[in-house]
Amino acid sequence: MYRKRLTTALLFTTTLAVAFAPAASAHRPDPVQRQLDLLVERDGVPGALAFDGRSTRTAGVADLESGRAMVGSKGSFRLASNTKAFTATAVMRLVADGRIRLDDRAGDHVPQLAGHAVTVRQLLKQTSGLPEYTPLVDWDRPGTPEDYLALALAEPPVFEPGGDWGYSNTNYLVLGMVIDQVTGVGFRTYIEREILRPLRLTDTYWPAPGELALRGPHARNYGVHPADPEAGRVDVTELPGYEFGASGGLVSTPRDLNAFWDGLFGGRLLPTWAVRLMTRDTSDIGGRDVYPAGSRYGYGVASVPLSCGGVYWGHGGDLPGGSVGGGRASGGRATVTVYTTTWTAEGEGLRHLQGAVDAALCARGR
Repeated sequence: MYRKRLTTALLFTTTLAVAFAPAASAHRPDPVQRQLDLLVERDGVPGALAFDGRSTRTAGVADLESGRAMVGSKGSFRLASNTKAFTATAVMRLVADGRIRLDDRAGDHVPQLAGHAVTVRQLLKQTSGLPEYTPLVDWDRPGTPEDYLALALAEPPVFEPGGDWGYSNTNYLVLGMVIDQVTGVGFRTYIEREILRPLRLTDTYWPAPGELALRGPHARNYGVHPADPEAGRVDVTELPGYEFGASGGLVSTPRDLNAFWDGLFGGRLLPTWAVRLMTRDTSDIGGRDVYPAGSRYGYGVASVPLSCGGVYWGHGGDLPGGSVGGGRASGGRATVTVYTTTWTAEGEGLRHLQGAVDAALCARGR
């Protein structure tokens, strides 16, 4: 059902993209709104939103059938691979507490990987070489994390552990299993306890097993349904979010996601040395696929250069019915979340989404 699209669905690649639109002067139209309008008017995006902590800008509609207005900063949307930043933060909490070490072999905690050389650090950095599991899953018949890992391990490794960088949702599938084993309470409960509650992210949640709809106010999502690609773009709001797990399962709001970035990089969740490791022990991913020069990937977070100088740290993600970009500018200058209600992982749509991120962060940073 979701086999092909969910290969890219949870991927981070869409969020690190391309030439950014410059921030506007006081004599020009709002550059953030301009990028959102281009997403709707030129790229056919049903609805788009940007929230910078102070103002909310929208374009398009929340529902093509009713034409109702786009939801605001407390509207729910699927985080997709932004979830990885939460999972990485949880792992670093365990490291800070001395419960695991970065250079532990994953097989010390996950029996299926016994005998493998892959370490916790390599999982966090996407340098393990583990194959991608998502295209191997029959999403009409979801299984357990152990089932999904078995599918990946039946494939040859992409490269030797530590030998290269290669984005794979399997890395964060395994990290979820590590958290399960070390904490004894499961990664969902542990992330709720260590991240969501301390930051009071009351609108962020893990979907329950079998839960397909989004809770609370939300826009509808549109895309090509994997089960019927010939039907064209249809409503794909309902998805098996529970199955996306530690690599992509969280649901949140722009307000909550901004609060998470501020909490993480503002030192409210981890010791300073732990955040420093997440952002300094990095791989150069500039020039790979759609990543612009200067982009780097750390522990579940990535940096992207800003047109006004410096970088922003975030993650991002995509599903058949939505794309997310944004993060926190270096030095805590500003935080922004931008999302669309259809997949904008390439071409002009990607450029305009990232243009909105860049324009918002640069405008707030002045």
